[in-house]
Amino acid sequence: MNRQLLLCTDLDRTVLPNGPQSESQGARTLFAALAARPEVTLAYVTGRDRHLVEQAIANYSLPQPDYVISDVGTTIYAIDNDRWQHWHEWQQEIAPDWGGLNDADIRGLLLDIVDLQQQEPAKQNLYKSSYYVPLYADTEALAHEIRQRLEHSGVRANLVWSIDEPRATGLLDILPASASKEHAIRFLMQRNGFQLSDTVFAGDSGNDLPVLVSEIPAVLVANASAEVRDAALARAESGRAVDALYIAQGGFMDMNGNYTAGVLEGVVHYQPDVRSWLTDSAGEVPAND
Repeated sequence: MNRQLLLCTDLDRTVLPNGPQSESQGARTLFAALAARPEVTLAYVTGRDRHLVEQAIANYSLPQPDYVISDVGTTIYAIDNDRWQHWHEWQQEIAPDWGGLNDADIRGLLLDIVDLQQQEPAKQNLYKSSYYVPLYADTEALAHEIRQRLEHSGVRANLVWSIDEPRATGLLDILPASASKEHAIRFLMQRNGFQLSDTVFAGDSGNDLPVLVSEIPAVLVANASAEVRDAALARAESGRAVDALYIAQGGFMDMNGNYTAGVLEGVVHYQPDVRSWLTDSAGEVPAND
């Protein structure tokens, strides 16, 4: 493989095989071998904070990335020999959306809204205000109330809703409007001179959709839900970015397309030169423990 590759991937249920579907034997090891290539720059793009990213890397024997876009796109770290360097220029990029306010100020503006329960301090950062929300809550009305208050204070915000299934509770992250996975990836590309043709993103869930349906070449792993697949296809087609979306089918190197097998399948779709290298390497690496 002669060209450079910026490989950006979600963690949970994309690289991490922590969903109900099975993982192909040896897929994670091949993924690590690809990440070790000098031509490859690896970035994990996740809602996890630094501690949870480091925990995932250790628990699943993942390759050390070159960059981590964490905290739902509000933080970027450059990593060199286990040294995590916080990219303050990224926070300077997104800070104007909050008009000089920070997470503590945002929490103060929303303090009396009954259906918002502040998450633990470790889950907050300077430009991320996070809450637990009851599953029965009227999120449409709640979003309207939150936006009114924030806009009145000059805050441009992005509301990211999700569900913590094990805890059976809703989650809400309030971020600067420009703090997103897509914007953070584009910022990383710009700072490192990567073009669209040099870049591949992999994801599996609804919060990956903005990247999956953008111009950034993307792969949706096979273990993604039917709802996410349908939404990704519909939005990609309506935005005329369907050529930049690949849905892993399985069968590549006799793997099932789930998790890292799907990531590898997608990389080869966009950069066919990778196929011969992976095929040559398949017999040289042991299966996952």
